[in-house]
Amino acid sequence: MHKTIRVLSLLLTLSMLSACQLFVLSAGFRSDQDMEARILGDQSKTPSIDLLALDQSVIDYLDTHIDPALQNWEIVDRLQQILFSEEFLNIQYDDAANLTASQTFAERRANCLSLVNLYIGMARHLGLSAQYQTIQIRPIWNRKGELLILSEHINALGRLGPSNQYIVDFTPEVRLQQQTAKLISDRQATALYYNNLGVEHLIAGDFDRSLEHFRYALAMDPLLAIAWNNVGSVLGRMGEADLSEYSYLKASALDRNSASAANNLARLYFEQGEFAKSERYRRAVQSYNRRNPYYHYMLGNLAYEEKNFDAALRHFQEAIRREDQEPDFYMALGMTFRELGDEKAFTDLSQMSFAMRELGDQTYRPTQNRVRRVESRSVLRMTGSGISIRVVD
Repeated sequence: MHKTIRVLSLLLTLSMLSACQLFVLSAGFRSDQDMEARILGDQSKTPSIDLLALDQSVIDYLDTHIDPALQNWEIVDRLQQILFSEEFLNIQYDDAANLTASQTFAERRANCLSLVNLYIGMARHLGLSAQYQTIQIRPIWNRKGELLILSEHINALGRLGPSNQYIVDFTPEVRLQQQTAKLISDRQATALYYNNLGVEHLIAGDFDRSLEHFRYALAMDPLLAIAWNNVGSVLGRMGEADLSEYSYLKASALDRNSASAANNLARLYFEQGEFAKSERYRRAVQSYNRRNPYYHYMLGNLAYEEKNFDAALRHFQEAIRREDQEPDFYMALGMTFRELGDEKAFTDLSQMSFAMRELGDQTYRPTQNRVRRVESRSVLRMTGSGISIRVVD
């Protein structure tokens, strides 16, 4: 899986729930300015960086290879050629390449965030609309349902009119969660850039530089829950248990739908011998998982592999009950019905899955095209008797 926005947990369970599925563990949490001052340090030292700035070499390249007469879709198509064609930049994927736009151009390598930096910088220079957009990647559990890995994906979304959009995506093969796309500001994207660098330094064992970059991330976006969670992880490694606990609680208060901070708090309290507290948070993580449609989808897949089709049926139905806009859930349910001898149900459900994939929100559609055109007036919605298409004005 391509990890474009790093979420670090020192335990093994993370999850993502829809907004209505809350398990409030930090209701009594109150911000403490003194604690936050100790955690964040001197934020005036945060370096000034513009991820989108194009140096003269990039501008000269665009002037050479893009006809000024091109407009709208013609520019979008031409940028795709320039970025990915072997005769031009031929940008290659590199998960460790956390780079600005100009650095990406110079090095010809990028992870998803770096690629989006370069694309948005170029697109805006040429007069196109382009913004950062984050989407949750589907969580992945191990076979026992104990390990859950969650990352966020980032791409670029542009608009060429009231109903025409385009999406630029470096790794379109990743499996995305439905209904999780969110536009973010340039400043928030910069916070994610620093967060990525902080994780890289922490993995390398450089706690001081890791903490420094997580502080930069929070200077750019004080409400970035994943950065609070990650700063808690590095502070815990540095022996600052009280600051680590506060950071996890802050992350939990900012994002009550994520099990990551709860999971880390369970570990922290267990290590401190506060077993009742630890068990409370461990049970919260289990509750998150049970409410997660992708968890039931995973259990259904395991049951299907073991030819326990009755159990698979129950899990796939539960997944759909919790998320009714995911085409793969319907296909899995249809295949299970076929194993149970119901060909009609298989046909109906597979057709529904196909229709949802073809007519639904193309933000999430797997494709080999790095640039996709989206007609945003056609939106698929569920009805009581199946699916319907309606125009959204």
